[in-house]
This record gives sequence, structure tokens and C-alpha cells, in this order.
Amino acid sequence: MPGEGFNPIETVRKFLEESECSSQIRETTATIFTVADASAAVGAPEKEILKSILLRVNHGKSFALALMSGVNRVDTKKIKRLLGASHVSFADGETCTEWSGFRPGGVPPVGYPEQPPTLLDEDLFLYHTVWAAAGTDHAFFPVAPEELLRITGGTKADIKKD
Repeated sequence: MPGEGFNPIETVRKFLEESECSSQIRETTATIFTVADASAAVGAPEKEILKSILLRVNHGKSFALALMSGVNRVDTKKIKRLLGASHVSFADGETCTEWSGFRPGGVPPVGYPEQPPTLLDEDLFLYHTVWAAAGTDHAFFPVAPEELLRITGGTKADIKKD
């Protein structure tokens, strides 16, 4: 877990700058805790809201990120196969915060001391821009899916439930 003085928004901002990503973080008084909240706050359709979902791999021995379109659900069986893992499950809120420093509703796709293996829902690439949380449930940034793929070092994959 990040140490004392951890500032989630500044952590994400610094990562974006160091990655030479031109996305600018925006803050709002409205919450972006849920996809519906984020859609209303950002003014974008739910399908263009990025869900960053922390996954426990092999019973918490490691973690991975699933980056999903707001209207899709994660298929952990597909992710398990893609990662060659024996078990994949959703990290609960406490585990997410302890491991990453980011709380549910504000989990970003980037900004970790070491980027976990990251899988991007192939449906994200249907959109010009997606809207990602920037470390809290009141901060977000727009990013092109191709740019997200580059800055996460992730893999585009079919990871949604059919």
C-alpha cells in the first residue's frame, strides 16, 4: 500500500505526465462512483465510461486489472485462461484500497508503483474516447483506447461476459 502522504489524483497526474499522455484530469463535485454517476457527471454514454476492476489472481498471490466498457461485465473464466491462472476473483473494496491506495469508485487504470497485468475489453476500441477514474470518485480523465493500451502496457482481449 502507498505510504503516508499518498495523493491519489496527483499520483495519476504524475503517471500521465511521465507517460507523455496528453490527457488532462478533471475534477467534479459530482460523484463518479457508479457507471451511471460517471455518465451523468462526464456527459458521456455509459458504454464510454471505463471501469477499472482490480482482480485477485491465484487467491491474492498477485493482482491484475480488467479495463471494461461501462456496459460490459467481466468474465473471470476468460481472464483466468488469458492469464494462465488457477483462480481469478474480484478484489473487495478493502483489498483494493490496501493493495493500491485507491478506493472503489476512483480506481484508475494507471498510477500503480508497478502496473499489474492489464487486460482491456476489446469493446473499448469501438469508441474514440473513454472516461477513466483518476484516483478518486470525483476525478476523471478522457483517453483514447489506443493510448490507454500504450500507457498501461496492457493487452486488448475478449474479456466480457457473453
